[in-house]
Amino acid sequence: MRIGIIGAGGVGGYFGAQLAAHGQDVTFVARGRHLEAMRTTGLRIESESAPAHLFPVDVTDSVEELGDVDVAAIGVKLWDTDEIGRRLGPHLRPDATVLSLQNGVNKDDILRAYLPAQTLIGAVCYISAKIAAPGIIKHDGTLARMVLGEFDGRCTERTMRLFEAFIRAGVDAELSTSMSEVVWKKFVFLVGLSSVTSATRQPVGVLRRRERTRQLLHDAMDEVVRVARARGIRLPSDFAGRQMEFVDTLPPGMTSSMLNDLLHGQRLELPWLGQSVVAMARELGVPTPVNDLLAAVLDPYVEGAS
Repeated sequence: MRIGIIGAGGVGGYFGAQLAAHGQDVTFVARGRHLEAMRTTGLRIESESAPAHLFPVDVTDSVEELGDVDVAAIGVKLWDTDEIGRRLGPHLRPDATVLSLQNGVNKDDILRAYLPAQTLIGAVCYISAKIAAPGIIKHDGTLARMVLGEFDGRCTERTMRLFEAFIRAGVDAELSTSMSEVVWKKFVFLVGLSSVTSATRQPVGVLRRRERTRQLLHDAMDEVVRVARARGIRLPSDFAGRQMEFVDTLPPGMTSSMLNDLLHGQRLELPWLGQSVVAMARELGVPTPVNDLLAAVLDPYVEGAS
């Protein structure tokens, strides 16, 4: 398959590199110093479980050049989604497949405004990875999981081909017939982890071993579960507790991309994560005092350093 990876950061860079290292024809879209480093020295994945070094790398700064790919995987920050959709849409083949590796529960709805609905399939990934330096992706721990599926629940040839490509690349991949629930399940975890690690400036190992921050993380996630259930998403009422069991399996040094952005004075995805939960909760009449507070604490940093 010809695969375009739009956004070669921690998520796109890691998964794209693994696909390329295992025989797929991958083109990356990157920018700035990261782009130049990939052109001159390649893309290096520093990982305990799946190290890799690609050189040369097929990389460009032009989304428009990806019009002939079979698959376009979008890994940019959420505030760039509209721009990517506008730029990609006119150049995309009618039979192409698009999947968003981004955070949030509205990512695919944003893309549907610019792309034919039939091109999109659902995708959710679990990984802790970031750009450690231009041309270098640092993968923390061993978690690298991908869940794929059609939004209507069908098992199709294209999802099977992608699933098999990820499996061959050493990724813990899974096919799902209920992607809306899968997206919300990750959203529960992501909102809690992002907001609490960022508000406390602490990794998950510290948060889970201290009684009050452990409760804070649980309660932040539990509020998201209540919002999801009020929206008709079939999540178990005790899902936050189950997620805490998952939290206990994570590397103690794991943080969140939001905390990494905060510490580097960059914009935050808060409007699409914690703040979006607060907005949905108000519409539904669901109380979310923990997420209200966390969103308020982080609000001064949303636009990054002044």
